[in-house]
Amino acid sequence: MSHPNKRFTKVLVANRGEIAVRVLRGARQQGYKTVAVYSDADRDALHVREADEAVRIGPAPAKESYLVIEGIIAAAKSAGAQAIHPGYGFLSERADFAQAVQQAGLVFIGPDPASIEAMGNKSASKIRMIAAGVPCVPGYQGDDQSDETLKAEALKAGLPVMVKAAAGGGGRGMRLVHDEAALLENIRSARSEAANAFGSGQLLIEKAVVDARHVEIQVFGDRHGNVIHLGERDCSIQRRNQKVVEEAPSPAVDQALRLKMGAAAVAAAKAVNYVGAGTVEFLLGRDGSFYFLEMNTRLQVEHPVTELVYGVDLVDWQLRIAQGEKLPLGQDEVLDNRLGHAIEVRLCAEDPRQNYLPQTGKVLRWQAPAGEGVRVDTYLESGKSISPYYDSMQAKIIAWGEDRETARARLLKALDGTALLGVVSNRDYLRAVLATEAFASGDFSTAFVGKYFPQEKIAAAQPPARQVLLAAVALYLDDARGLAAEHGLGGEMLGWHSSHDSPADFKLKWRDKDYDLELHAEGGHGFSAVVAGEKLEVQAEAAGEGGFRYLAGGVQGTARYARDGDALWLDADGAVECFVDRTYAPAEAAAAGSDGRITAHSDGKIVAVHVKPGDEVQKGQTLVVLEAMKMEFQLAAPMAATVEAVSVEAGTQVKGRQLLVQLKPAG
Repeated sequence: MSHPNKRFTKVLVANRGEIAVRVLRGARQQGYKTVAVYSDADRDALHVREADEAVRIGPAPAKESYLVIEGIIAAAKSAGAQAIHPGYGFLSERADFAQAVQQAGLVFIGPDPASIEAMGNKSASKIRMIAAGVPCVPGYQGDDQSDETLKAEALKAGLPVMVKAAAGGGGRGMRLVHDEAALLENIRSARSEAANAFGSGQLLIEKAVVDARHVEIQVFGDRHGNVIHLGERDCSIQRRNQKVVEEAPSPAVDQALRLKMGAAAVAAAKAVNYVGAGTVEFLLGRDGSFYFLEMNTRLQVEHPVTELVYGVDLVDWQLRIAQGEKLPLGQDEVLDNRLGHAIEVRLCAEDPRQNYLPQTGKVLRWQAPAGEGVRVDTYLESGKSISPYYDSMQAKIIAWGEDRETARARLLKALDGTALLGVVSNRDYLRAVLATEAFASGDFSTAFVGKYFPQEKIAAAQPPARQVLLAAVALYLDDARGLAAEHGLGGEMLGWHSSHDSPADFKLKWRDKDYDLELHAEGGHGFSAVVAGEKLEVQAEAAGEGGFRYLAGGVQGTARYARDGDALWLDADGAVECFVDRTYAPAEAAAAGSDGRITAHSDGKIVAVHVKPGDEVQKGQTLVVLEAMKMEFQLAAPMAATVEAVSVEAGTQVKGRQLLVQLKPAG
């Protein structure tokens, strides 16, 4: 593989969001000129402003912009960039992209196309790993893809088994099967999902290692034949095979096991002549046995924990290796540098209480935490929108400490200091995960989320604490320090006066629950509220922009808030909640869909429409499939009905709450 003799001086980052910001800053720090690319949805995004230059590459949908190889290469040429960094996701693990970059005479900051190709197909890579002496999970990765063969091989490996898409990733085309009776059905549905998601229905079978941990090794290779590893990361806390919390080092790995797993990962990388940053993923059994899962031929989302523990800048290393330099450090030096512990969480725009439904909309307020050992990688800004076109991950919050418990405590504190208001996020869920005894003990497996955070437990949302409810009321009503006046709400609102004690009725809605409150002014800037027959006193005063202090029911607290029309987003008492003032609102239909209106739950694209006007449908029958943030959602009929009207077709882009189908209830 030949490289231009002249060193590159200008780097294009073929990505968006937090990773684009991270790579652009890293490249700029090392003296490179930088070029960003953007779709129409990202015209004003932070990564565009971080770069020296930016090039528009197309409309908002990724397949018309960030996934168009020719468009990215044309952008690099027009801006005079001699090298392209792919980030992760999008085109980062596409051998044809690496190939096209090199054929265009540009440097691809990553491995060669042949290495990506060799590791891209899970079946082919497993055959290669077995040949290289890397331990692999027993199973089947052959060419005979008949239902009967796959079933027989699954039984041979021993149930439970994982049925996996060979070309897959992101948890799609993947099934865990415990019973022989369910094998065929799961094989067929995995094949169909894989064909839709990846254009290939090829499957492989693996014995499921029960109660295993997911431990991955960071590897790095140069063009001088050197390959080293930078220890391990534990990514066992996952939901639907997507990582939620990542840490380095793993609580389950000692020095002897680290060297053993590291040696296996280096052997895996050498087997495909690996150059640059990559990650070899393993399943680690309770007995210390480990098995190769797959190799990610790129920088990982969770690379910051390795950087903090080993004191390195992996993007700087990627740039050096791409210039043809040798690895900056040898294996022993790297391992000697290991210090302390780091934990990362992925902050996503999703609602855990609604089965992690992706969320879109305007960010009313974003405040990143600060503090000793805390690092935040993000592209979020107040006033900008989270679009439906890309991944739901918005930020990574990472904390380092001298030991694991210090890192955990700092990360909990950092989450308390994180404000994302205006769009529902998983912040409180992440906090709850870190706070469990099971996480604190370090003794857990990939079964963690299913065991400690089953969906029914999360969905049973606890109503806000009384003091939080009262803090919300205080914000709506307390004009003594101008909190309300600032937002154009006078003290005469709802007939509530600070000068005399005339009780006022106040209705506040939280999710599907209505609160009827009776309020009395108490002089000064306090008032009392009667909630469910109990009288509680409340005081509130401003404390900086978008924040206030309150004393409610004897509990003193601080809160942050943001307003959006009648909606009030409140971050208080360790929880973010959205309240709506319903005092003068008209009555609503009893239940979602009971008026026959089927609406989009978020911005997105209609993938399929399964009904037409005049069709009779049953309760639970799928009417429309909506795609948002790389996931598909089946929108079902809430009752037996007749379809009156269908206002969308496959391919239509829709907004949240847009009417899709009108039903007429049966009978």
